[in-house]
Amino acid sequence: MSAWTHCCRTLLGALLALSPAVPAWAHKASDAYLQLDDTGDASTLRIDVALRDLDVALDLDADGDGRLTWGEVRAAWPAIESYLRGRVQVSGCDWPNATRSLEKRSDGVYAALTLRGACPQNIEPSIRYTVLREVDPTHRGIARITPKGHPSTLRVLDPTQPASADIAAIPTASARVDSPRASVDSTQFLREGVRHILTGYDHVLFLLCLLLPSVMRREGRAWRPVQNMGQALWPVLRIVTAFTVAHSITLGLAAAKLVALPPGFIEPAIAVTIVLAALDNLWPIFGGRRTVVTFAFGLVHGFGFASVLSELGLGPAQFAWALLQFNVGLELGQLMIVALATWVLFALREVQRYPRWIIRNGSLAAILVGALWFVERTADFRLLPF
Repeated sequence: MSAWTHCCRTLLGALLALSPAVPAWAHKASDAYLQLDDTGDASTLRIDVALRDLDVALDLDADGDGRLTWGEVRAAWPAIESYLRGRVQVSGCDWPNATRSLEKRSDGVYAALTLRGACPQNIEPSIRYTVLREVDPTHRGIARITPKGHPSTLRVLDPTQPASADIAAIPTASARVDSPRASVDSTQFLREGVRHILTGYDHVLFLLCLLLPSVMRREGRAWRPVQNMGQALWPVLRIVTAFTVAHSITLGLAAAKLVALPPGFIEPAIAVTIVLAALDNLWPIFGGRRTVVTFAFGLVHGFGFASVLSELGLGPAQFAWALLQFNVGLELGQLMIVALATWVLFALREVQRYPRWIIRNGSLAAILVGALWFVERTADFRLLPF
């Protein structure tokens, strides 16, 4: 036990030492941020897209060394502006003036293009959004729209569905302005929460590591299958509840910017939690405190979800409603993963080699993936395609 405790402390110590210099290899789904402001005499449209995403679409890394330099970004700015102007179109609006800049956000550096011009006075403009449509079907644009005479509203734009993007725009005058629900779509952030957990492969792998032994009982060095589903569900319920409560706490605190930790710490830390959870399946390094440890690890994972909402700059009512939707979406997606995994594992529990094939080999695979993610997130290069 003491040897494994020393090992864990060494891993975490290395993580803390490396974190200040670590770039944000974000696990988070690909998101861009848009702000359309039509409240004054002139209209402005700001588009923020991560450089890592633009590199996929435009191949900004001219020398192919895996690193983007200021010189490469500066040389690529005309192509970036042309790409964004063609992929973010507001009906009837003319944008003759543009300002280019780089913006440091919680998950990396973004190219920020601010367009200034005029929109029609008697027509409600709509946004057509097709950024990264051909290269990343999971990408979304999160737009904050402030039209004349209306409160700000939020829309999640799906580039793979131009029909829905065409109408994802400014609300009509009939929208209630005294309710926070009028400012945030009633289902889009719920769906966004589901999408983020289902495409957050590190969170999914962490959950699977916790679930692998749930249909078995450890008796000394041997494993025995549980007799019924109820015996499996109780430990699953404890673990999932601990994880849910923990990541909900830090999601809210981080999204509200009350607590902040650098992505250079959080992203490698999430990879470390996967490695430690998998190690506990092979050797009980947590000493029967699996629920408590899951809660502690869940606090780390909550920071990983927070960047979507923390970047939007919402008012209190809008933020509370968006946070509620997003968190409910996360839990619904998590429930789907847990229910399916538990059902499959329960069906396989009587297989004679379950401890070796599923628990041991599955945990070893998770350790390998978690270790590679840790290396990626501390060394600024990719080893895995996900």
